[in-house]
Amino acid sequence: MSEARNRGLLVVVSGPAGSGKGTVLTELMRDGGYRYSVSATTRAPRPGEVDGVNYHFLTREAFEARIAAGEMLEYTEYCGNYYGTPKREAEEVLQSGCNLLLEIEVDGAANVKRKYPDAVLIMLLPPSFAVQEQRLRGRGTETEEKILARLAQTREELPHVVEYDYVIYNHDGRVDEAVADIRAIVRAERAALCRNKDAATRYFQ
Repeated sequence: MSEARNRGLLVVVSGPAGSGKGTVLTELMRDGGYRYSVSATTRAPRPGEVDGVNYHFLTREAFEARIAAGEMLEYTEYCGNYYGTPKREAEEVLQSGCNLLLEIEVDGAANVKRKYPDAVLIMLLPPSFAVQEQRLRGRGTETEEKILARLAQTREELPHVVEYDYVIYNHDGRVDEAVADIRAIVRAERAALCRNKDAATRYFQ
């Protein structure tokens, strides 16, 4: 079996605040074929979040030191905070053969696509902008200023959806459908001829 077929698939999932990325990816992770890359961030933990599980929570100085040392696969600044993917962890997962899930913003996704052209980019969206706003206000965890900033960021980022390979809508109460869509995409990408260029040779072995 070739190295390309042994290597895991790099799957980037982006989506605006309130799209339900965390819920969808948590459910997807019940499948043993996926590993979640824990991103690093300089934002403060939300209630219930655990360092090293939800994010690597770093000071701004520590994050910038990692950037300078070349230890980030990608990073971006979003709503005043850094977000990024530690390079070593990502490569270890891909080499193991597991599919690697990255939950990152559009700038980070573009950086990943440049470095890993065969990465699969998926945009996860709420059914509408109005639903997104309802979800953000329903959290009760952020100030009005933060909510408005996240909504403004969505208006800036959504035009970049054309740079993604797939778009999935996460409807309320139908998380299982969004998860099933991602699994179907990954199965299809695994079977793509570009990842199985030695199919004819293998067939006659």
